[in-house]
Amino acid sequence: MEHAPGWLINSLIYLSAAVIAVPLSKALGLGAIIGYLAAGIAIGPWGLGLVTNVQDILHFAEFGVVLMLFLVGLELEPKRLWSLRRPIFGWGTAQVLACTLAIFAGALALGADWRLALVAGMGLALSSTAIALQVMGERNLLPTRSGQSAFSILLFQDVAAIPILALLPLLGQSLEPNQASAQGNTALAAIKIIATIAAIIVGGRLALRPVFRWIARSRTPEIFTAASLLLVVAIATLMLWVDLSMALGAFLAGVLLAESEYRRELETDIEPFKGLLLGLFFIAVGMSIDFGVLLASPGVVAVVVLGFLALKGAVIWWLARRMALPFQERPVFTLLLAQGGEFAFVVFQAASGAHVFPPATASLLIGAVAVSMLVSPLLLVANDRLVLPRFANCNVPQLDEISEQQEAPIIIAGFGRYGQIIARVLLAQGMHPTVLDHDAEMIETARKFGYRVFFGDATRLDLLRTAGAATAQVLVLAVDDVEQSMEVVELVHAHFPQLQIVARARDVGHWNRLREKGVQRVERELFESSLRSARSVLELLGQSPHTARQTAMRFRQHNLALFEKMHPHFRDQAKLIAVQREGRQQLEEQMAQERTEREKARVRGWEGSAPS
Repeated sequence: MEHAPGWLINSLIYLSAAVIAVPLSKALGLGAIIGYLAAGIAIGPWGLGLVTNVQDILHFAEFGVVLMLFLVGLELEPKRLWSLRRPIFGWGTAQVLACTLAIFAGALALGADWRLALVAGMGLALSSTAIALQVMGERNLLPTRSGQSAFSILLFQDVAAIPILALLPLLGQSLEPNQASAQGNTALAAIKIIATIAAIIVGGRLALRPVFRWIARSRTPEIFTAASLLLVVAIATLMLWVDLSMALGAFLAGVLLAESEYRRELETDIEPFKGLLLGLFFIAVGMSIDFGVLLASPGVVAVVVLGFLALKGAVIWWLARRMALPFQERPVFTLLLAQGGEFAFVVFQAASGAHVFPPATASLLIGAVAVSMLVSPLLLVANDRLVLPRFANCNVPQLDEISEQQEAPIIIAGFGRYGQIIARVLLAQGMHPTVLDHDAEMIETARKFGYRVFFGDATRLDLLRTAGAATAQVLVLAVDDVEQSMEVVELVHAHFPQLQIVARARDVGHWNRLREKGVQRVERELFESSLRSARSVLELLGQSPHTARQTAMRFRQHNLALFEKMHPHFRDQAKLIAVQREGRQQLEEQMAQERTEREKARVRGWEGSAPS
């Protein structure tokens, strides 16, 4: 080991820490980010001390954030980005200015120098793009209104970082000669920035597609991957040359390629690198927490962290109300944007270099930001477990449970996508079922479209009686939750034996459990639609519509018969697998024989039609 190169040993340390900490964190329900941060703390200077060159690793790992913004840009076509211009520059400006002013006022009230208060306000107003987008990706929040709003604000923060850094030399208490000359070259710097962005936009429009087309013709996958990484590295280098955000440049490049025919291949090539480097970035953030500063002034750090989280949280909650975001989405939206961001590290280090405040103050502020990034995922977990369950029904229309006795011959329990189709078929036949569902928002929407839906939980015996279960003939069981559907079956069998059940099964396990309870009419929710899609595939591959239909119907009959044969053994996995394999082999042999017979019949037809 003493002759092993340093990069190899560090790679071993990083990967080992991540492999141990992340699955453990996920198993505890804390999420992957907490695992990465904990791994960084453990192997960093204040943990086991296995890694000491934290800043070098942090700078390298920031490339993970760059790759992430490039992939986000690939998902946003220019037209869609243009449609977000108002949220980006409207709500983004409001968030940065309002949070800066709130923190600035709070720092002045505590007696801080106005320069320190202003720079602290500007730096702490920025949020962690890496953590926010990672969390939104894990929770599938990006397509939601709150996800789109948060992304717009984060994008504006990347833009706002440019004037913030440009302002720092002007706030310096003792200007160095090179800083004074830099002020004189402001116009030249602005020209460089405009020219760089214009070059990215024009080059992306005119050059990137022909270049990727030329590379793709080589039919060398690894070269295409290398070209993808080269594109991102080159743009990041170009943005650094003019002191702009690397992530912003990568995002612009991604947007310009969003309509390209190579978009999916670019995503596939870059995704693995993005995941690894982003994980390394979080590890580096954990290692960069200076516990020496935190232990020297724990009270000050606590005041700074709690103070700016509270002020930012209040401002962002107010913005969420003004943006009319759904009440249940506001806590996550607020927590994602209230934390400090990785760009604050750059702002505070630059402020220290410009002599706005001493290095010790910069270290304290950087430590406070790192702590906020560490605390934020924990607050999200606490929000999920403690806050959201209590306020899940806030601002949701409250409906009275079904109270009037119903006498319809059909009851539909569950009015989701499955129950709605059944109800529409019945209504078209002049039959009016009694429909029960416990989602108040869905019921309000259904009533607007003229459906007669009652609020009620079908697992409650009293509500089933009121819905007319004692006299009804058929219960359509379309409840989403598997356990709830099983409860309804037990209630019906115990108290309403005359009621015939037509049930929807989410999967094979649910189908077997329903059949075990004696429910004979069970349909797997995706089975029939999947068969129709299979027919379409066969037709596209050259089979006639009649042959494709016959093939699908034969598979359907065989599959249903096989399920009946497998059902008695569904708790014996070994026997179940044996029966399934035997059935699959029989089907393949049968289908092969039918194909041979069709081919012979086709040949005979040719021979019969041939001229004598």
